[in-house]
Amino acid sequence: MPAIVIAAALCSLCIWLQFFFRDSQHPPEAHTITLAKARVEVAERRGSTKPPYLKDAFPGGRHVRTVYGTIQVFEWGPSDGEKVLMLHGLGTPCIALSNMARGFVEKGCRVMLFKLFGRGYSDAPNDLRHDARLYTSQILLVLASSPLSWAGSSAFHIVGFSLGGSIAAGFAAYHAHMLRSMTLICPGGLIRKSHISCRDRILYSRGIPQWARLKLLRRDLEPRAGTWSMEERDKTDEAGIDFDEVPIAMERPWFIASYLSTVQSSLVYGRHDQLWRDLGEELRRRQSSNPPPGLSGGRICLILAEDDVIVVKDELIEDAQRVPPMATVDTFILKGGHEIAISRGKDMVTIAMQNWR
Repeated sequence: MPAIVIAAALCSLCIWLQFFFRDSQHPPEAHTITLAKARVEVAERRGSTKPPYLKDAFPGGRHVRTVYGTIQVFEWGPSDGEKVLMLHGLGTPCIALSNMARGFVEKGCRVMLFKLFGRGYSDAPNDLRHDARLYTSQILLVLASSPLSWAGSSAFHIVGFSLGGSIAAGFAAYHAHMLRSMTLICPGGLIRKSHISCRDRILYSRGIPQWARLKLLRRDLEPRAGTWSMEERDKTDEAGIDFDEVPIAMERPWFIASYLSTVQSSLVYGRHDQLWRDLGEELRRRQSSNPPPGLSGGRICLILAEDDVIVVKDELIEDAQRVPPMATVDTFILKGGHEIAISRGKDMVTIAMQNWR
């Protein structure tokens, strides 16, 4: 027994000394970033895995160096066309929105997509929470990287799918003046917390070690055999990849950490808070006799899926009557599941552009 007490005391002393002698300054930014590009290149040299998709999947690809790490961006289409910024979902890469992006370009628009931090070939700032603040900063960095001007009043349209819808709403709550319109497709953020299982509540909590959470979450996210949930798959989908069958490579573990941090930051579940209320207030201001610039008429476009089991349309419509009020929302309900932004991309383009007028 005395030996156990002595061992415990020594362990406590070692932990205390570690914190005492540790450098009091924050480590340099470069030491807190997981470099996606470097890890991918190492994996390719080893021949241990094939990239799930090409780095040049779209025209106009570029890698934007920032203090948060490198961001992969795609931008193409007529330089004088309507500008459209597209935001992808929590577990889908931006090229899953290929059909929709090409549809906008075919209609004469200038499109920009980028990989969220920790996804695809974008780096992951590991010491920061992946919340609305980080993603808003990422949007502003991406816009600033364009050779064209995406700044100013009513400069561009924003289209967000799933998590991207929640990120778009957070951006609009503080930068509504920059937006010509906002289209949210099966958006996250207002999903009720009652849909979180007891197991996931424990998994997303901070009551278990980080390494254990990441290991369990990785197992949950590995692809499983299954079929698409919508009634009909769009045969014109140009992405050409079944993203549910793309494995999570061992050489790219940063996706799991980014995924977990995003969920913990309430960008997916139960965001019935001040952010959405601020968005509602911005919309109401634009319905006054002397409206500020951006989001003309104080309206947004909401596209929901009839059979979505993730963003349940009836629940979201009920909750959105308060944050923001439904009087400011043009709602469209389409047949299909949560993946309609992927499977019915051209329909998304048609609805969004009709709502611009």
